[in-house]
Amino acid sequence: MRTSTTIEASGANWRETVDFVTEAEKLGMDICWVAEAWGSEAPSPLGYLAARTERLLLGSGIIQLATRSPVAIARAAITLSQISEGRFLLGLGPSGPQVIEGLHGVPFARPLTRMRETVEIVRRAVAGEKISYEGREFVIPLPGGDARPMRLSMRAEHDIPVHLATLSPKMLRLTGEVADGWLGTSFVPEGAKEAYFDHLDAGLAAAGRVRADLDICQGAEVAFADDEGVLRAMVASRKKELAFSLGGMGSATTNFYNSAYSRQGWSEVAGEVRERWRSGDREGAAGLVTDEMVLATTLIGTEEMVRARLRVWRAAGVDTVRLYPAGETLEARLATLGRAIELVREVGAGAEAGA
Repeated sequence: MRTSTTIEASGANWRETVDFVTEAEKLGMDICWVAEAWGSEAPSPLGYLAARTERLLLGSGIIQLATRSPVAIARAAITLSQISEGRFLLGLGPSGPQVIEGLHGVPFARPLTRMRETVEIVRRAVAGEKISYEGREFVIPLPGGDARPMRLSMRAEHDIPVHLATLSPKMLRLTGEVADGWLGTSFVPEGAKEAYFDHLDAGLAAAGRVRADLDICQGAEVAFADDEGVLRAMVASRKKELAFSLGGMGSATTNFYNSAYSRQGWSEVAGEVRERWRSGDREGAAGLVTDEMVLATTLIGTEEMVRARLRVWRAAGVDTVRLYPAGETLEARLATLGRAIELVREVGAGAEAGA
């Protein structure tokens, strides 16, 4: 298994973030994803990190589809691939209506079609083709004028793998059809077959591909507890964060995180948490989240617990672990990350040896 992490560029802590990434590279981490939510964007910090790292793969985790045209995404991807000398991974995601409509003022309409067409156009641009495309969402060149199909003046010199961040069944199927990797979240390995893998595999089969053709990248917070008391406190402190995902993400009608948890066996509690959160009872919502839900979707526990959980992840089919290390200071986060990387290596080596 490979190791990765996700960072978000923050003006107040940017220097510390850069130190975290460069030290993580020294620890042997394989990939750093740069997030794009409702704050900083991804391409600019990726370009900076390309200059500050040597071996680390760098990915957009994710670029939000509706905020840029497909060709603008392709230009950014090719540029980042060139300046990083082939270390760039293009991560794309639809985001959600709260951000796309509420912040950008762009309709969150037909995200499935937009995703498929964006990937097709990006790949044509990356291949150096003249871009002539007629789809439901995009028509290039714009008809009715003097425009003719053009190709970019630059061509990708390196392969640019495309990873899609998806959660809904139709989006997962599309991921299996067209992507090089899947950036997942809200992952419970025990329920992943029905919630995720059946849909991914259906898409893979439709495209004549197999699971080995898709990098399964899953993320979770990692934190080590030395005793039961510390572990109980850790779990309790994470319940409000999970309640926010279940109740506060998305819109009144669309919450992909809540739907993902519901498909993995927690539909009743996920629905109740959402109702409490949206009514303003945040503490009541957090109180409904169980210890089991926190432990099932994180890598929190004693070292043996985390090791055992990583084995379950590996057996479920995870290829790349995205680690969110806990810690109040840079040194503490790096210590947690280094400890987790060693465990991932150990579990991966054991799997190769048949242990």
